[in-house]
Amino acid sequence: MHVPDGFLDAPTSVATGVAATAVVGLALRGARRELDDRTAPLTGLVAAFVFAVQMLNFPVGAGTSGHLLGGALAAVLLGPWTAILCMTVVLLVQALFFADGGITALGTNVTLMGIVTVVVGWAVFRLVLRFLPKRPSSAVPAAFAAALLSVPASALSFVALYVVGGTADIPLAPLTVAMLGWHVLIGLGEAVITALTVGSVIAVRPDLVHGARPLLAARDLTIRQSPVASKEAAS
Repeated sequence: MHVPDGFLDAPTSVATGVAATAVVGLALRGARRELDDRTAPLTGLVAAFVFAVQMLNFPVGAGTSGHLLGGALAAVLLGPWTAILCMTVVLLVQALFFADGGITALGTNVTLMGIVTVVVGWAVFRLVLRFLPKRPSSAVPAAFAAALLSVPASALSFVALYVVGGTADIPLAPLTVAMLGWHVLIGLGEAVITALTVGSVIAVRPDLVHGARPLLAARDLTIRQSPVASKEAAS
């Protein structure tokens, strides 16, 4: 999914770079409402996890390759604004130190993998939650759907950018079929990993899952009065 230098023309690369810069600027402000002493360490762990899974590449065909993205997982665990920052840092490190994605295409890669996956994943997650019971465990199937749809959405966004400013000599039809077909399969794998990860965190610390916090707040809490308190109240 990482777009190399020269794969898109200069106007398209500049446009995506400007768009990515604007969204990251908004994310810097929005993340202040999501980060706290509990979630800050989790952000580093999520970034490391996303970095690791993105290093696993699968040949897609038509001169391209695909890999797990992690945007939906980051959005559910950290919140959408923090997730965008997390994905941007991962992509920046990959471009600067591992030559994974071109420097001039950094804005494009941030747009495709750091913004589209997060926005689509978060939107799908919130939408699916509306039709599920109001309990923390509902975040697991919602996260599955979010990851499943966010990956092919990113692939289709790449195809759209290629239509606008593609410079490589690759026929559009085979590229579209290859990108969408393979990324649906990749999305299935990412959906399983995302659901398992979110489910594991919810099982031990549901308060750390940003997407599950409204579900925690909606639960009816039953406070049982202790025997000591009962005797004091009776006397």
